[in-house]
Amino acid sequence: MSTPLTGISSMATRQVLAALAAHAAAAGGPAVQWESVGGVDAAKRVAAGERFDLVCLAADALDKLLAAGHVQGPRVDLVRSAMAVAVREGAARPDITTEAALREAVAGARSVGYSTGPSGNHLLALIERWGLKDALASRLVQAPPGVPVAQLVARGDAELGFQQMPELAGQPGITVLGTLPGAAAQITTFSAALGQGTANADAARALLALFNDEAAAALKRRCGLEPA
Repeated sequence: MSTPLTGISSMATRQVLAALAAHAAAAGGPAVQWESVGGVDAAKRVAAGERFDLVCLAADALDKLLAAGHVQGPRVDLVRSAMAVAVREGAARPDITTEAALREAVAGARSVGYSTGPSGNHLLALIERWGLKDALASRLVQAPPGVPVAQLVARGDAELGFQQMPELAGQPGITVLGTLPGAAAQITTFSAALGQGTANADAARALLALFNDEAAAALKRRCGLEPA
């Protein structure tokens, strides 16, 4: 087909989707143009009826769109992403190797940056479980949709930053401390489905098959993700 497929995704998968699109094109598959925005905004746009050939979001968000009839199944799982922690480049590196150490680091931070979507929800749940909700209320800094937490950390607006590893890895001005330890860890599966009303269903399914072939697995790992 001469006209590329259209897709919308959350920001966490923008790099891996670009790599997978190039891989698919090299294998003779259909071209695709992805628009990557905040996951909450992406889901709202799809639910409002905006047309895309493909939708790639966290699995739980995609399941809600499937249940409401806004996208077509079956859901195709693509990658798994771990949540990570970062500090400003050159700053002290607190211990986060255990959940107790992570809780202490969060409790002592002057400001804590987090995102909308799955990783932000997980951090807020952890803070509540740790009994820190009231103590940290004035120190929590939520990045606007589509703005990487790495930017907040790099410019000093957040002493600690939490987001999906692909959003933090390799970003300028920050140091990634690692992923969340033990029972505090969070793994998010990102999945794709066909947009409701797409006129390019066969091409979209062919593209997703290429996104999950053997060569694609190595690309996913190079982007800091695991094949789903």
